[in-house]
Amino acid sequence: MRKRIHVGCDHAAVAAKNVVIDELRARGFDVDDVGTDGTASVDYPDYAEKVGRAVADGEACCGVLLCGSGIGMSIAANKIAGVRAALVHDVTGAELSRRHNDANVLVLGGGMLGDRLIREIVRTWVESDFEGGRHSLRIDKIRALERNK
Repeated sequence: MRKRIHVGCDHAAVAAKNVVIDELRARGFDVDDVGTDGTASVDYPDYAEKVGRAVADGEACCGVLLCGSGIGMSIAANKIAGVRAALVHDVTGAELSRRHNDANVLVLGGGMLGDRLIREIVRTWVESDFEGGRHSLRIDKIRALERNK
């Protein structure tokens, strides 16, 4: 069974979102594009919620979110219990966000990264696995923080 990934963006990152989707499909993933598709101003929390809820509810194995800087999407997505959204700017961050933090949502600043780097980050992120071990204890503590809000 192929893995399903939900991808969303605001108006500032449509072109970058399309690069992400192309890379994910080339790697054999089923991709649900939740929008947006144009340059008309939209509110990024709406798309963070769509992707975040799909991941938290198990509809998607993981997600990718993009806005101009990635900051807004990261903040919004991390408000959803069960989401561990990581704002990533380079390949090392992509790998560590998966291996150490078990990030289930990758967040990118579409206006800050070139197409080639976006592809490398996405490739690294989907190919990296959570290491578990001492990192599992930390993820458990994050889950406890979510329960005790």
